[in-house]
Amino acid sequence: MDQSKKVVIVGGGFAGVTLAKKLNNQPGFEVTLVDSNNYNFFPPLLYQVATGFLEPSSISYPFRKFLRGKKNIRFRMGALKEVLPGEKKIILSNGSLNYDILVLATGATTNYFGMEQVQQNAIPMKTLSDALAMRNTLLNRLEEASRATDLDYKRKLVTFVVAGAGPTGVEISGMFAEMRATIIRKDYPDLVGRNLGEIFLVDGGDAVLKPMSKNAQQYSKKSLEALGVHIKLNTTVKDFVNDTVLLSDGSIIATKNLIWAAGVAAKTFEGIPAACYGRGKRLIVDAYNKVAGVEAIYAIGDTCLQTTDAAFPNGHPQVAQVALQQGANLAKNLLHPQRLKPFAYVDKGSMAIIGRNKAVADLTKPKMRFGGFFAWLIWLFIHVMSLLTLKNRLRTLTNWIIAYFSRDQSFRMIIRPEDREEQV
Repeated sequence: MDQSKKVVIVGGGFAGVTLAKKLNNQPGFEVTLVDSNNYNFFPPLLYQVATGFLEPSSISYPFRKFLRGKKNIRFRMGALKEVLPGEKKIILSNGSLNYDILVLATGATTNYFGMEQVQQNAIPMKTLSDALAMRNTLLNRLEEASRATDLDYKRKLVTFVVAGAGPTGVEISGMFAEMRATIIRKDYPDLVGRNLGEIFLVDGGDAVLKPMSKNAQQYSKKSLEALGVHIKLNTTVKDFVNDTVLLSDGSIIATKNLIWAAGVAAKTFEGIPAACYGRGKRLIVDAYNKVAGVEAIYAIGDTCLQTTDAAFPNGHPQVAQVALQQGANLAKNLLHPQRLKPFAYVDKGSMAIIGRNKAVADLTKPKMRFGGFFAWLIWLFIHVMSLLTLKNRLRTLTNWIIAYFSRDQSFRMIIRPEDREEQV
């Protein structure tokens, strides 16, 4: 009789995939990986898909192809709707699954802080679908601006406000600025000069890249300003109505483009008691990532709040390295329950790219802080090597090399599935 434990992992991001890989071909475990998409993707490079520098397949890979040869792992496409802890069962959008161990690795979603107009009108960048929608939206607006005759309306179409000065906000602001100076100038001569619009980076904190070192903050701010980005600190977005971004300092920016990179919140699920959730809707877990108050349910990655790590008493940052390390640690604990190891995050550092030959890096081992070309090279290497497969790495590296030497990119196509139903 098969005594294998049924492990159900919900979420195929950094944490979920790491855990699944570690349990691959391990006797005594029957693993099912569940995700609402049929592919894994690499969130740190979404903005490059959104701006046309990478194609979607460069940063994504089908789960079923990835799981070939992994005999004890199955994939189930579906969205989690409800957890039934008493029955050890989950309800999906297309059926149900029983489990002995449930691991929630569902990541985080965009947090609009209750602002309905922002949620309806801003451009999110959390999923691959978001990135493709953003690419279509921005390219459509450039096309519309090129034929618009009203100067004020033209400026609205090509003015960009980026909310959130973390790595995503900094990186996409720098990308927009470089595109404005090269690609847009060449492809859209009608938008050159005073009609070209402006780029604003807005954040409620007192510095860009707030978690990084002062050197990284100052270098990033100076580099972005040199590229023509207007930085507004200690300022938050209060609303976005009638093509106008309203800011907390009383100022307004006329634009149709608000890129939302200002915050995230974890997902909640019916059946998980309200007492299990903490700040940011994250599931409260113990030192071994077990969710408090329910049996046989674990949470890893962005969706969990763990305060037992002495170095991070307020919880870990919601970054990829935490997810990767928690996935690996949970796998060890599931494989060796007789010697459980509490999770302790090893911070390897932070980095962000600003533009061509410009990046910042704060490394912890060895402890080094620097910016410029060398940091840019390290950023490229780490991000290429972090992609799931060799094919992803080679494709991305090739596209980057071409874009670097040509100062151009080749994925500026507006592709909409509904095009076939529209009249030409």
